[in-house]
Amino acid sequence: MQSKKRTVLSLISVMSLCLLSGCPPDQTPTEALVRPGPIERQQSNSVAKRFQESAPQSPTAVESAIELSEKYAKLTEEAAVLRQQNQDLIDKNRQISDNVVALEAQLQQTQKELTEANDVLIDMRIELNNWKSDILGFRDEMRGAETAQLEALLKILQVLGGEVRAESSESEDTDSTVGSASRPG
Repeated sequence: MQSKKRTVLSLISVMSLCLLSGCPPDQTPTEALVRPGPIERQQSNSVAKRFQESAPQSPTAVESAIELSEKYAKLTEEAAVLRQQNQDLIDKNRQISDNVVALEAQLQQTQKELTEANDVLIDMRIELNNWKSDILGFRDEMRGAETAQLEALLKILQVLGGEVRAESSESEDTDSTVGSASRPG
C-alpha cells in the first residue's frame, strides 16, 4: 500500500514538473512502469485530467513571458514618451518663468517712468496756471501803465496849450488804430 502511495505521489510530482517545464502532459511513462488498479486509475485519471484541463486554458510559461515582455516594451515606450513630454513641459515652464521675471522688471521700470512723467505733467500744469495768472496780472499792470502814460501825455498837451477832448481822443485813438491796421504798408 505504501509503495502504491509512493508511486501515485511520484506520478503527481512528475506530471506537475512536466506541466511547469512545458512538456505536453500526454506522455505517460509511468503507466509502463506501474499499473494501478481500477480505483487508483480513476483517482490518477481525475488528477491527471485536472492538470490537463487547466493547461490548455492558461497560456504556457513561454507565451505568458512573451506577452509580458510585449506589455513591458509598450509601457517602456509610453514611459519614454511621457518623460519627454514632462521634460518639454519643464523647459517650457522655465522659459515662461524667465519671461515673467524679465517682464516684471520691465513693468516696474515702466511704472516708475509713468509716475515720473505724471509728476512732470502735474508740475508743468501748475507752472502753466501760474504763467497764465502772471500774464493776466501783467495785462492789468500794462493797462494801468498805458493809462498813466496817456494821462501824462494829456497833461503835456494841456500844458503846451492844446485842446483835448476826452471823447474825441478816444474816437481818434480807435480810428487811428483801425486806420493803421487797415493801411497796407
